[in-house]
Amino acid sequence: MEGPFARFMGHEQVVFGSDDETGLRCIIALHSTRLGPALGGTRFYPYATEDEALTDVLRLSRAMSYKAACAGLDLGGGKAVIIGDPAQLRSEALLRAYGRLIESLGGRYVTACDVGTTPADMAIVRRETRWATGADEVHGGSGDSGVLTAYGVYLGMKAAARAAFGTDALGGRHVAVQGLGKVGARLVGHLVDEGAKVTAADVAPAATERVASLPGVEIVDVEDVLLVDADIVSPNALGGVLDADTIAQLQAKVVCGGANNQLCTEEDGDRLQERGIFYAPDFVVNAGGLINVSDELEPGGYSEARAHQRADAIPRTLLEIIAESREQRVSTEHAAVTVAERRIAAVGGLRRFWLP
Repeated sequence: MEGPFARFMGHEQVVFGSDDETGLRCIIALHSTRLGPALGGTRFYPYATEDEALTDVLRLSRAMSYKAACAGLDLGGGKAVIIGDPAQLRSEALLRAYGRLIESLGGRYVTACDVGTTPADMAIVRRETRWATGADEVHGGSGDSGVLTAYGVYLGMKAAARAAFGTDALGGRHVAVQGLGKVGARLVGHLVDEGAKVTAADVAPAATERVASLPGVEIVDVEDVLLVDADIVSPNALGGVLDADTIAQLQAKVVCGGANNQLCTEEDGDRLQERGIFYAPDFVVNAGGLINVSDELEPGGYSEARAHQRADAIPRTLLEIIAESREQRVSTEHAAVTVAERRIAAVGGLRRFWLP
């Protein structure tokens, strides 16, 4: 296929929105709604170019389809990006203009927090639309989804350790954590509680200070953290950190983290497998946040206990993917995509475009 549609192949709908008065420039990408409405967070980020923003939102929305499918949710995959520095551009007017754009999609896209957005932002967005989740609890939302995301990554890491080392015990293991934001910092807490040695890094000094005093934690430069001599490396910042160059230098036996789109290309999953490094597909282990906000859509509203129960299934899903990988002799990334697409095809049937 040639022409403008070639860029969007595999996506149902891509919406470009702007509002001159507030400075809003955003892109909403709906990859699939065959299982249900597309749920995915809003990333507020100062992209260098519009093309860079488009590339990011297309990759992220595709991963959200696979994330929802592997988590067993009746949801499709979507994502949104607002172009600009949130520290400079964020305002009530901009967020409400963005909320009205979401409302215009009639429920086909449901948003939540992501990099650069907060529960307080979602509370403002939902003043203009029914289709915003993850607001503060005082505003009727489920609060910070990073809590359950970190918990799910921790459970996934234990399952990955069992696959690689024969035991899921993380006490005494050395884990290198890149990114100490809403997910990474909480993950460090889980690891420290189990007695792991942690090497951590973040671009923000304030983030490293929050964990530096914890027992067994060492702080290093961001450029070095994934390449230290550790048992497990855990990317929890922005994506694209695993490419041919970094994979060749990895010393760890397991990669398991909360960042989206950790692989630069699909071939990087094969490169990890060829090196004997176990890769826990990011859209499988970081599904806790999606599980958390999606529970707000249940009849009767959000249940913390139910969301935790669903997150507890993440290790079982990872075990299914490991079995698929070994049976088909493919990378865990390829196996995870196969498992997701199989469910989308079987359950989605002929529903095609989801309508509320």
